[in-house]
Amino acid sequence: MPLEDFIPVEGQRLIAQAITEAERKTSGEICVHVTPHCLGETMPQAEAVFNAKRLYLTRCRNAVLIYIAYKDRKLAILGDEGINRQVADDFWDDVVDVLTHHLKRHSPVKGVCAAVTMIGDKLQELFPADRENINELSNEVSYDD
Repeated sequence: MPLEDFIPVEGQRLIAQAITEAERKTSGEICVHVTPHCLGETMPQAEAVFNAKRLYLTRCRNAVLIYIAYKDRKLAILGDEGINRQVADDFWDDVVDVLTHHLKRHSPVKGVCAAVTMIGDKLQELFPADRENINELSNEVSYDD
């Protein structure tokens, strides 16, 4: 099943644009990964994607993964150790709540963009952009089937 069944091409463009905007203000990196199914527990699957994409290699260890298994209605937000040391656990819960709210209303693009904005604002607060603010990771939605 193609990604377009969940997020249309225009929606993918809007999400990539939201990530680009959020990352302009921070040294942090935000990635979105979508899959139809998540076998087993969500967090281990999100961790596998995080590691496969080598998100732990960012300069400040401040990458964040938004992982969505849309057919199984599962999601996870996973931050690297640099950001996790500085945010309260309930921050991730708040992001999940916003994303879940939109997903329940069949608005995945709005939900992902809202989550990206929340994460970007927190990253800006904790890891403001510097002169060497390079884009270390792709801003495109990644997908596997």
